[in-house]
Amino acid sequence: MTKRMYQYLWIAVVLVGCQSRAENTSSSLLVAEEFIYQSQDVDFPSCHASTIEETPEGLAIAWFGGTHEKHEDVGIWFSRQQGTGSWTKPVELVNGVQNDTLRYPTWNPVLFHDTEKLYLYYKVGPNCADWWGEMKVSGDNGKVWGSSQVLPDSIWGPIRNKPIELSDGRLLCPSSTENNGWRVHMEWTVDGGKTWNRTAALNNGDSLSAIQPTILEHENGEIQILCRTKSNRIYSSWSKNNGESWTSLEPLDLPNNNSGIDAVTLKDGRHVLVYNHIDRSRQDAKRNQLHVAISDNGVDWNAVYMLENDPDISHEYSYPAVIQTSDGLIHITYTWRRELIKHVTLDPAKITTSPIVDGQWPANKLTALK
Repeated sequence: MTKRMYQYLWIAVVLVGCQSRAENTSSSLLVAEEFIYQSQDVDFPSCHASTIEETPEGLAIAWFGGTHEKHEDVGIWFSRQQGTGSWTKPVELVNGVQNDTLRYPTWNPVLFHDTEKLYLYYKVGPNCADWWGEMKVSGDNGKVWGSSQVLPDSIWGPIRNKPIELSDGRLLCPSSTENNGWRVHMEWTVDGGKTWNRTAALNNGDSLSAIQPTILEHENGEIQILCRTKSNRIYSSWSKNNGESWTSLEPLDLPNNNSGIDAVTLKDGRHVLVYNHIDRSRQDAKRNQLHVAISDNGVDWNAVYMLENDPDISHEYSYPAVIQTSDGLIHITYTWRRELIKHVTLDPAKITTSPIVDGQWPANKLTALK
């Protein structure tokens, strides 16, 4: 038996285990867990940066895949749920081919569905400092896609996390740049991406390096963003005018090892955050643990669960995406060891919490789902 065959067999065993756990935990927080595809279904060895969205015909997921991050063969891949709940075989929607002799990697897809269309935002370029934003649109929930459209200069679209649609009709997109330090800004469009506006940078990229904001909505009309930073903390900012101006970024008591985060405001007003929580005293913390927390106000957070808790620090579980679907369930996708995209479904009605005190993850929430 070849090494590759051993890998296929091992993944098959994991998948069976995932299905068994889902069947046996229907009354618990965990509703289901699965991989979107198996290694033998695709011709790329590495994947990262998934995004998930609900359409009228089921869930849709995209990610980038190729030889490895930054390699010129990295493209944007896509899969959608079929009527049986299974996933279509991944297809490459986008590549970075510029001409016969030049190809760039693609990066960080973001899916968004409005009342009529499914949008795919993504980046193309040699690196994060020099990439640019593009988008594609599907009118049939991801079966057929239009041609790629380059976004205007100084507009990158949602940089990694999903946008939100505001009551005034604008699509508010959390964005950031890495070409002059790590700096956060916000963008919006009111006409499906034909025209755009943006704020100035919310931080200087010098004393505070921050990127990849995720958006929360509060009952009083305020909007909050949470940001990844190089300061071992998640930082936060607030807007009272639909995202046109923002307060200074301030730290929350949530340690994070400079890894991607995502959050969502639930229908009941609570906020769910998925992120890599670390011991603040550790400077060498890796991405071998992945956590779920919840808050009533966006400031005080409680521990919910660990999606991953792997003693092998070389194993990476990272870059989560989280949404709540129309049936009320929470859906999370994330990078699984840079090899696969994992999908986990949680029931928010079954959430139990423990306080996060002084940035320490509580001992009674150290058990991962597996």
